Order: sequence, then structure tokens, then C-alpha cells
Amino acid sequence: MCSFVLLIGAVQTAFAGNVDQSSPTLRKIAENNAIVLGVRESSVPFSYLDANGHSIGYSQAIALKIVDEVRLRLQTPRLAVSTVTVTSANRLSYVVNHQIDLECGSTAHIRDREQLVAFSNSIFSYGIRMVVKRKSGIRNYDDLTGKTVSTTAGTSDEQLLRELSRNRKLDLKIFSAKDHAEAFDAVKTGRAVAFVMDDPLLYGKIAQEGPAQNEYMVTGDSLAHESYACMMRKGDPIFKKLADDVIAGMERSGEAERLYDRWFMQAIPPDNINLRFPLSPEMKAMFANPNDHSSDD
Repeated sequence: MCSFVLLIGAVQTAFAGNVDQSSPTLRKIAENNAIVLGVRESSVPFSYLDANGHSIGYSQAIALKIVDEVRLRLQTPRLAVSTVTVTSANRLSYVVNHQIDLECGSTAHIRDREQLVAFSNSIFSYGIRMVVKRKSGIRNYDDLTGKTVSTTAGTSDEQLLRELSRNRKLDLKIFSAKDHAEAFDAVKTGRAVAFVMDDPLLYGKIAQEGPAQNEYMVTGDSLAHESYACMMRKGDPIFKKLADDVIAGMERSGEAERLYDRWFMQAIPPDNINLRFPLSPEMKAMFANPNDHSSDD
């Protein structure tokens, strides 16, 4: 038993020797022989759980490409991958408290968040709009005056919605749901007349409605244009560069565009829905020139 323990210790020491000690994230991963990914439950098609409870999606695929590069960097092909389901409300604290090493989901790169965490190169560009029932007659934000509107707690969308209500004197009754599924359900059940969120997520929720999807529409001027990025601990430029280089390589090589087509223009599990959400000019420009600009820039 003693010899076995000494052997394990020797292996761990050798393994740690492959790590750039100035990267706290890589050092933690090496010491645990595992990387912890923050994933989402219902951010279709970015990061969500399939019928078997496995994390899948566009953003999750990018996270796993970063994991592959970590394996190469640490020279450990058997590096374990564990996942922790996070929400819009707690995802930043999980990174700050080092409970997860990387979060690639549907997190907007907002300048205020840079005080707490670091962001990779952008992985998606989008607008913020609303989904309503077609028969509601609601087509823009002035139609919402005095009505109940849902959004997801802890998102930049929630802040924008409150500012909109205040600045335009709309007197909105804002329902801050725990996740996107609950926020959309509020519209389905009539508890809210609109769900304000990132437009690809809105299209994702509509597509999940099957034959009933024609009952809904995405409408309204875009409240803002933002970008998603992967999130990691602040103060680790080595790990950030590793993630940035993987994303830039995917975007410049055409791999990211093929991945986009897989998740936004084809049938996806578990219900074979198709978002039919074509690649935008903004996304094409981002793929041609990878960057880590915040949505406020």
C-alpha cells in the first residue's frame, strides 16, 4: 500500500510539472485531474440537457474543444470532465468561488461583469427582443404598458427591461423567472404577455412547441446588441489565451460556421426541432475577426 501511495504521488508530481504554475486554473485542473464545466439546463440550443440528462449544445461543443486543448497542454488524455448546472442568477458566483473552471453557455460579455470574471473571445452575437402570442396584438414595447412581462433573473435583459419600463414610463409588472423555461411558460399560460430575452433563445423556446409554434412570434425593436462569451476566473491570462486561441481557430477555419449550421439550421435533439435561424452578417464579421469586445463597446 505504501509503495502504491508513493507511486501515485510521483505521478501527480510529474503531472504537475507539465503545468505553467502561473495559471491558477491549469494548476487546479492538474491537481484534481479534472476540469469542471458550468452548464445550463434549458438554454437551447447553446447549453441544455438532453433526454438522458447529458449537457449538449452549440456553446457546450465549444467548451469541449477548449477541454481538448487543456488535455494537450497538460499532456493528460484521460483528463476527467465534470459538469455543474448553473443558472443566470448564480453562474458568476460559481466562477468567482472557483466551483467551476469554465462556463460556456448563454452569458453576455458585459463590461460590469469584468470586475468579477474574465471573458473569452465572443462565440455568438445577437439582439434582445420579445416573444408574444400572435393573437395578443402586441408588436412593440409601447404595447406592454401596465402589463406583466417575464424575463430571466440575473440576466442583462432583466436590467434592460427595468430601464425600459422606467425611461418610457411603461409601468411594467416584471416577473423574473428562475430560468428561460419558466419565463416562456408564463407567456404560454397567460401569466405574462411577453417574454423579453436574447432572440436566439426565444426562437429556441418557440421551436420546442412543435405544432403550436405558429401561435408565437418574436417581435419588437432590439433593445440592445450583445455577444456571448465563455466565462472563467479573473487574473489568469494564460488560461484565457488558451480559450481565446481555440475559439479564434474555430472561427477562422470555418469550423465555427459548420457548428452553427449544426445547431441553428438543422434538427437538434431531443425532439428534432429546427430553429431555422440563419447566420447573421454580424456573426460572419465576428468569425472573420475574432475578438473579446464587451457588449458595451
